[in-house]
Amino acid sequence: MSKPFKRLLITGAAGRLGRILRAEMSAFADHLRLTDIADMGEAAPHEELVQCDLASFADVLPLAEGVDAIIHAGGVPVENTFELILNGNILGTYNIYEAARQKGVKRVIYTSSNHAIGFYDRTETIDASVPHRPDSLYGLSKCFAEDLGRYYWDKFGIESVNIRIGSSFEEPLDRRMLATWLSFSDFSQIVERSLHAPRVGHMIVYGMSANRESLWDNRAASSIGYVAKDSADAYREKVEAKFPSLDPNEPAARYHGGNFAGAGHFEDPK
Repeated sequence: MSKPFKRLLITGAAGRLGRILRAEMSAFADHLRLTDIADMGEAAPHEELVQCDLASFADVLPLAEGVDAIIHAGGVPVENTFELILNGNILGTYNIYEAARQKGVKRVIYTSSNHAIGFYDRTETIDASVPHRPDSLYGLSKCFAEDLGRYYWDKFGIESVNIRIGSSFEEPLDRRMLATWLSFSDFSQIVERSLHAPRVGHMIVYGMSANRESLWDNRAASSIGYVAKDSADAYREKVEAKFPSLDPNEPAARYHGGNFAGAGHFEDPK
């Protein structure tokens, strides 16, 4: 039985979520072209591994040759120096979109982050239409990427789904994640729906499971058929027993971005 895609490009394939994509997306494509700055191990018969730095356009451009869509999960995954964020997340994402334009790729699925809106107060439930409020240089880079995708859609017709991931781990690691958790299974599902939806234009959706506590109104994700199957509440008793309640006035507890909002400027002396 033929698969929907001949070739998909996945960036960040050596990362935590990149490894999930590597395992799951092979069900939908004959070939996976996988890239990361780090070692990715051995290639399976259906895989092509290309180790490269996304900050180099000369290296990125051939990655987009002959691919049906790009799942862009590469870059610096947490707060860091501005130089590293600039090269890995801002320049690297520009290079991905420009390579897509030059090579005729018409859809990019981008792993954005809740840290693009991390300074909203936890008393506010927000949807995807609110203005950016980044909580970090990392969050700021995600704002840039979302707006970059908007530009490439409006000007060049390249579609984007920007998935503002909450906290995607095997299980929730603290009390905040009872509201922000995204299971690996639900992560794979929302990426798959983003690839298969007939038309997405420029979309922002939240990467979240069906948690009882929620900071985000994710109704927009229903337009691509995403229905979360898992819930952090399966782990609630375990998490609440392990982690005491936080002072709700502390920045780490008060804002959507948690500790990212409560931390100082990364490059200040420690």
